[in-house]
Parts: sequence; C-alpha cells; structure tokens
Amino acid sequence: MTTAPSEAPLLLTKRRIWIIFAALIAGMLLSSLDQTIVSTAMPTIVGQLGGVEHQVWLTTAYLLATTIVMPVYGKFGDVLGRRRLFLIAIALFTIASIGCAFAGDFTQLIIFRALQGLGGGGLMILSQAIIADIVPASERGKYLGPLGGIFGLSAVGGPLLGGFFVDHLTWQWAFYINIPVGIAAFAIAWFTLKLPNKKATAPIDILGVVLLSAFTTCLIFFTDFGGDSDHGWAAIETWAFGIGMVVAALLFVIVEAKAKDPIIPLSLFKNPIFVNATAIGLTLGLGMFAAIGFVPTFLQMSSGTSAAASGLLMLPMMVGLIGTSIVSGILITRTGRYRIFPIVGTLITGAAMVAMTTLTASTPIWLICVFLFVFGAGLGLIMQVVVLVVQNSVDAAMIGTATSTNNYFREVGASLGVAVFGTIFTTRLTDNLKEVFAAAGATAEQAGTATATLDPQTLSQLPDAVRDGVVTAYADALAPVFWYLLPFIAIAFILSLFLKQIPLSDVAGLVARGEAIGGAEAEELEAAQRGTAARAEVAPDPVDSKR
Repeated sequence: MTTAPSEAPLLLTKRRIWIIFAALIAGMLLSSLDQTIVSTAMPTIVGQLGGVEHQVWLTTAYLLATTIVMPVYGKFGDVLGRRRLFLIAIALFTIASIGCAFAGDFTQLIIFRALQGLGGGGLMILSQAIIADIVPASERGKYLGPLGGIFGLSAVGGPLLGGFFVDHLTWQWAFYINIPVGIAAFAIAWFTLKLPNKKATAPIDILGVVLLSAFTTCLIFFTDFGGDSDHGWAAIETWAFGIGMVVAALLFVIVEAKAKDPIIPLSLFKNPIFVNATAIGLTLGLGMFAAIGFVPTFLQMSSGTSAAASGLLMLPMMVGLIGTSIVSGILITRTGRYRIFPIVGTLITGAAMVAMTTLTASTPIWLICVFLFVFGAGLGLIMQVVVLVVQNSVDAAMIGTATSTNNYFREVGASLGVAVFGTIFTTRLTDNLKEVFAAAGATAEQAGTATATLDPQTLSQLPDAVRDGVVTAYADALAPVFWYLLPFIAIAFILSLFLKQIPLSDVAGLVARGEAIGGAEAEELEAAQRGTAARAEVAPDPVDSKR
C-alpha cells in the first residue's frame, strides 16, 4: 500500500482521544441500532405491507449491503483517510432512513434498507479502525468494551423502541428516530473528528470490489433461494447463483493476486492469528445474528406479549453483553492477555443456545430473561476481543483493511445465518399457519391471504382456538431452529482453543505510521503550544514599546 499524508502530524493527547471517541460512539449507535430496531416492528410491517413470506429480507437486505461495503470502507480508509468516509457513511445512512419511513410498499422498504446498510457498514468498520489508529492495542480493550456495550444497548434499545413505536405510534417511527440521531452524529463527527487526510498513489482495485460484491450477492441469493419453498435446492435459478458464487470467488482470488493494491490482500491469510480470529467471527456470526433477529418475534407472537414488552424482555441480554464487554476490556488492558475470553464466551453462548431450544409459549418470562442474560454475557466475551486480536496481529498500515476483512467474514456469517435459518423459520411458519387457518374452515386462498397479512393486532382479534393455533405455530417453527445454530458455536469454541497469545502493541496506528504524535510527548507539545499562545497574548506590541 502506498499513501501520502497530506497534513501535519496530529497530537494524540488524552483529551483529543476522548473527544474522537465520543464521535465514534455516536456513529456506532446509529449503525447498530438499526440492525435490531425492526425486529419487534417486523410482524406489523410485513402484515401491513403484505410481505410475510419475504420478511427475512428486511434483515438480509441490510446485512447484505453492510457486508458488501465493509472491505471497501476499510481499504479506502487506509488509503484516503477515515474522516471524510465517516461523514459520508452517516449522511447516507440518515438519508436512507427517510426513504424507509416514507416507503409505499414492501419492495421500496427493502431497497431503502439496503441503502441504509451501505452507510451502516462504513460506520461499523471506521469506528473500530479509528480506535486502532488513536489507541495502542495494550490500552484498546477499555475502549472496545464500551463500543461492544453500544452494540448491547442497541440490541435491546432497538427492539424496545421498535415495540414502543408499533404499540403507541406507527412502525414508520422505527426509521424517523434515525433522522435526529443521524444529524447529531454528523455534527459531532464534523466538529470533533479531526484526523489526517491522505492521497492515494496507487490504482484503486475497482475490479476486486466488483468481484467481491458479486460473490457476496450470489452467496446470499444462493442460500435464500435454496431454502425458499418457491424455489428450493433443485431450482435452476438457485444453482445459477451457486455457480456465480464459485466463479466470482475464483476470479476474485486471481485478481487480488495481481492487483497492485488489492481490496483484501491475500497475504492476510498467511497470518495464522488473523485467520483463526476471523474464523471465530464467521462462525459466531452464523449463530449470533440469527438468534438475536428472531427472538423478539418469538416473544411477541408465541408468548402473546406486546411489541414493547418483547423489547423490554431483551434487557437482560443487554446487561450481560455490556457487563462482560467492559470487564473483559479492562482485564485485557491490565493483564495484556486475551486468549481465555473467547474460550469462556463460546461455552457460555452455547449453553444459552441449548436453553433456548426449550422455549415454548408456556415458558415463564423470568426464565426467558435468564436465558437471554447468559446469551449476552457469552457474546460480550467474544465480539470486541476478536477485533482487538486481529488489529494487533497486522502491520499498522493495514489496520483498516484487516478490521474490515474480519468484520466482512463475520457479516457473511450473519447474512448466511439470517438467510438460511430465517428461511427455515419462515417456511415452517408459513406452512404451519396455513394449516391453522385451513383447520378453521378457510379455503386455500383465504388461508394464504390470512397468513400473508397476519400481525400482532390481527392476532389479538382472532377466536381463541385460532389464536392458540397461531401461537403454537410460531413456537413449533422457531424453537427448533436453535439446534441448527449450535454446531457453529461448537466450531467457534474449538477455534478459540487454538488462538495464539502474543504481546499487545503499545503504539497507536497513527503514531506507528508517522501521522501523529502520542503519549507523553503529545501532552508536552500541547502544553508547550498553549504556553506559547498564552505568552503571545500578553506580549507587548512592538510598535507601542518603541513609543
């Protein structure tokens, strides 16, 4: 990689680091909140817009777009600097939120959700890369912990807000809320995120970006079509995407091997620590997002709770995730050791997943809260630790690229998890609901219409026998899906056992690249600058002194 700094070195004092960190928190909150806010509003949205058979795309469209752009933001941040990209990501996300709020049909909503993902992917990657730029790995744990906590807060705050809006306002408010948050985040970043800009001196790997996007898109469509009742694994179109996926992957490897400045350097995969940590993120993503995305739906429709209540019931998961994220970050900073946390975290997450397979409409609310607390506690020990390990294992010039590549594979796992397991859930649910309405005397056409437009409000108005049948249909469709997620958590545990422990770097990325001055030297220079400015203010005017 060849880049040329265009500004003088930045002084990374403690005060400036915390100011920049505030901007990152705002951006991360905006991005992570929208991954979950539609979960409790989803039954109402698909019911009103008539898209129950395609509801998985509300989540998949966002994740797919996020996944595609992650490597782009990571690489371009390394080459061009991260400030302008961060501002572009916030603006794009906010504008797309306005489009979602005013979408007139389900197709429009999915398109704007994808546009949101194009901005959200940048916010997620650039936040993590900027932390690595300004804070040494040996101290980064205490900063990554709160960033993980923001994800936990959003995991609960999103469903809670979505549920509140559905119960008391309209589902469109799940997107209206992003507008003031986005404006505030943009303003904070504009005034506080003072980072060096750069100029690229090597050709941009456009062909690599195109092929990587093609691979990701084909991968998601292949899995979605394969598990869909309208297509299936025997369909020609399913395997057309499968072939496209393989061809795009092969061409991508060939192009990257020859590119002067590849979007994902193949040399990264010669680094065993990077490969191990990235594989953990991939397998964790498969199980994590599928579980988080559909638990509120289970609570809302199977247990009969309101949208707001199903959001509140995610609160224990937030407490567990935030608590272990912060504690693990502090312990890593103090001890310099990280290997034990993913090992313990995968065991705890797996135990929670086993417990969730027992969920039924009659499961006590307090027990569901216990399961979710344990699940969150396990995730908090893994997520940000894996990012720290990856950043610490590569050269300072590749921090953004390595961070985005790690996140890319985690999001590939998340997209696969939501697509595959969401399709399994939706297919089972659709069949179950049609049987329920058919047993109640509806024709095949009436049963299909009732299934497509079912939402929590409609459910409450159904006769008791039909409502009980719908509740059972949801329970029978979702609870067994957790068994399919367990093997991936087991793989993540095995990979964690082989994660190598190496010393944490004590130099921030900007300092290592010569773009900033940090530590005690930065504090001394800033103090000297303040002293010089103060003396200039009180110095006598030369003309007056001659008089």
